[in-house]
Amino acid sequence: MKSTLKIMIVDDDEDDIDFFFDAINGINPTYTCIAAGNGEIALHKLQNNSVEELPDFIFLDLNMPRMDGKTCLGELKKDHKLKDIPVIIYTTSDNQLDKDETLKLGAAHFLTKANTFNMLQANIKDTLMLVSSKTKKG
Repeated sequence: MKSTLKIMIVDDDEDDIDFFFDAINGINPTYTCIAAGNGEIALHKLQNNSVEELPDFIFLDLNMPRMDGKTCLGELKKDHKLKDIPVIIYTTSDNQLDKDETLKLGAAHFLTKANTFNMLQANIKDTLMLVSSKTKKG
């Protein structure tokens, strides 16, 4: 895994975004985080070059207003410029149907949000390593 990653989180819960940023900073302070409050905003930022460079990973919540995670995932995977960015579904859901549907739509991984900060940090770190190794293998 490279030493500096750019990670986008798409989530409508500001507290979850803050915890995520803190967790990423604790994993590696050189990693950069950007956020979007829903799928519509995320797509706008990514498609209209509102971000300096595309993220290496996108952590995507499922339940959001305006455009939910499944719809956003579908749109990301249809976009030639964005389709190869690994998308990790990051949600409170542990529903097997959600997991199956999102993996079928092209998600790289499904991560249920942790209850504690330490668990969150460990889960994100493990997920980044797992997805990095998957994408290197092709």
